[in-house]
Amino acid sequence: MDATSQHAQESTVQPLTRNWRRSFSMSSLRIKKRNNSIEEGGVSQQRGAWSFSSAREFSRKGEQPKSNLISDVAGTIPSEDGSGRPKALKRLSAMWSSFRKGKRDRVKEQDPPEPLGPTREDKSTRQRRFVSGQYFFEYLVVVSLKKNKDGNSYEPQITYQFPKRDGMAKFQKEEEERTLKAITLFCFPEGIKWAPLTEYHSETFSFVLTEIDGSRRNGYCRRLLPGGKGARPPEAYCIISSLACFGLFSKIFDEVEKRRQISMAMIYPFMQKLREAPFPAPGNTVEIKSFIPESGTEIIRLTRPLDSWLEHVNFEVLFRCLTDDEVLLVFAAAVLERRIIFIADELGTLSQVIHAVAALLYPFTWQHTFISIVPEILIDVVMAPTPYLLGVQKHLLDLVTDQSDLLIVDLSENKKETFIVSIGDERSILPPKLLSEIRESLGQRKQASSTEDLNRVVSEAFLLFFVKTVGHYVSYVKCSQTGEQMVFEKRSFYKAIESKTTRHFVKKFIQTQMFDLFIQEVEQQQTGPQQGIFHKKIVEYQEKKKKEKSKKH
Repeated sequence: MDATSQHAQESTVQPLTRNWRRSFSMSSLRIKKRNNSIEEGGVSQQRGAWSFSSAREFSRKGEQPKSNLISDVAGTIPSEDGSGRPKALKRLSAMWSSFRKGKRDRVKEQDPPEPLGPTREDKSTRQRRFVSGQYFFEYLVVVSLKKNKDGNSYEPQITYQFPKRDGMAKFQKEEEERTLKAITLFCFPEGIKWAPLTEYHSETFSFVLTEIDGSRRNGYCRRLLPGGKGARPPEAYCIISSLACFGLFSKIFDEVEKRRQISMAMIYPFMQKLREAPFPAPGNTVEIKSFIPESGTEIIRLTRPLDSWLEHVNFEVLFRCLTDDEVLLVFAAAVLERRIIFIADELGTLSQVIHAVAALLYPFTWQHTFISIVPEILIDVVMAPTPYLLGVQKHLLDLVTDQSDLLIVDLSENKKETFIVSIGDERSILPPKLLSEIRESLGQRKQASSTEDLNRVVSEAFLLFFVKTVGHYVSYVKCSQTGEQMVFEKRSFYKAIESKTTRHFVKKFIQTQMFDLFIQEVEQQQTGPQQGIFHKKIVEYQEKKKKEKSKKH
């Protein structure tokens, strides 16, 4: 066996047991405040933009959470609901408990040996590149469905992993095992109910793995039918990365799938070169050379969008599933941090729509439970009384419609009605005048010539809404009397709003955690409001208003 084949040989992880969830330490439930942000190309990008927490409680001084909120929530729900369903959120409590036990300081594992050819980097340099988020990915795994011993059901197992980790400490191995088990769960959220297939349309979707310390990793997954004859179960390719760029990783999957059709051994050289390549800046391209038998050396070009804060979003899917007015109703519920469940058959639709809805809130960040695809085994999360954005497959609809005080949105093509459950006041949340302005701006997307243009038109429509409602916050963040810190003068800020309907909306919005965290971060910046695209739009809007006033006089 040659060196390449040795590197590409399959690695098998033990199948999941019934009690796997008690050692499961990764989920899309974020428990602790994440407070850092990054700047790219002059745009402030909150790292938590698509990575979210479940019912955080923290003080304005950045203290630790006061209680184990998931356990507290679990204790408030009766053990039976009359249908024989297990105690609500019991699984989540078990996950949280094991999560705390498994928490460790992250240590960069030893990298696998590299093939001869490229110059080997100094290991400390490689660690810095990884920590700074400059590696394209952390893992590539192939998850296959293997028959259980009873022969009646399937269990998802990892049959290929790159890179392999050697020389790890015990706690690192335990942490990796929990991560790999979580990956299998999100790659096949339907559970064990599978049957061999002769046809299967491949689909690409994403999920989020978030640890208790707030560190976030994105999971990109493509499921397809492997090569072969006769009926067979699908398999999934999954890439784990700290980088949020759905379109770019979709193109990487195209290359991986092309090589998989030739040989599993062909995946390794391509992924190794990708791992060594620097992650490009917004608007830039990285070129990767890769050899394919009978085709020769190919050059793969991977380009990041110029608007880096939108590179994980595709608003086209959102507006294909919902009308403009329906999107505005969903936005209204999300901006007040309500419980929202999205229903669809396709995993790709769920993940793209839920990320798009979260992106509409920019520059604010959803601070609560966010699971783009809820695995069947975790369906009890819908009973949580705290805000959430959840994606649920349609075959589980009967398990969520017994909930009230929430919004359930059907995204499927053959739906009878879009809003299966609603509170009823969604149409009255947003100020009417501003609602009309958003609707008018959204009409311009029909002239968009590309996905990037469409994303820009949609994002700016909602960004201007926040500029007009709360953009004047910059005038009310001032130095305290001691001069030691910046302080937000909430009362003066609220009273400065002239429009009654806008003031009524803002009065509710400033009570949300997304606004509270946003102001906390501004207060912690000794130089005042952050310089970014939101601030730029605020300045433009204020200058426009000044010109309009001068013309009147």
